[in-house]
Amino acid sequence: AAFAPAQTGKATTALNAFENELGAQAPLGFFDPLGLLDDADQERFDRLRYVELKHGRISQLAFLGNIITRAGVHLPGNIATDGTKFSDVGNGWAGSFDVPVDGALQILFFVGFLELFVMKDVTGENEFVGDFRNGFIDFGWDSFDEETKLKKRAVELNNGRAAMMGILGLM
Repeated sequence: AAFAPAQTGKATTALNAFENELGAQAPLGFFDPLGLLDDADQERFDRLRYVELKHGRISQLAFLGNIITRAGVHLPGNIATDGTKFSDVGNGWAGSFDVPVDGALQILFFVGFLELFVMKDVTGENEFVGDFRNGFIDFGWDSFDEETKLKKRAVELNNGRAAMMGILGLM
């Protein structure tokens, strides 16, 4: 009995309603280590997917901007009325402290404007969570078949996830 295998309880698996959603792919499959989707409904899932897409898109821009400025490419002109040039602002997280108050306010108001008026489904025509075309910009999306659309959405989701990790590493 001292060397007998220990008895274990029966393993139970609870099927999650979202394990077959877009983004649950190899190698992790459905990955929810914090249990944010335990007992969640479709509305909660859609809200979390919207936030994931939004943060992924922002992180992609942040990562690209970080890489470009570290390469020495800066916008021409001044970031604020006090004469501070874009090239005077440092790189990465430390550079955010170099931005004068006027420049920081410009950025804040621009982001607020985008958040309140642009980056949302205004017309109710969205095909999926995170679709902000609003019947205006298409770039050929409607010409793709459903399988291609799913693949492109999965690519965006994965690139956003990678960019979130990337910008954390750069900060």
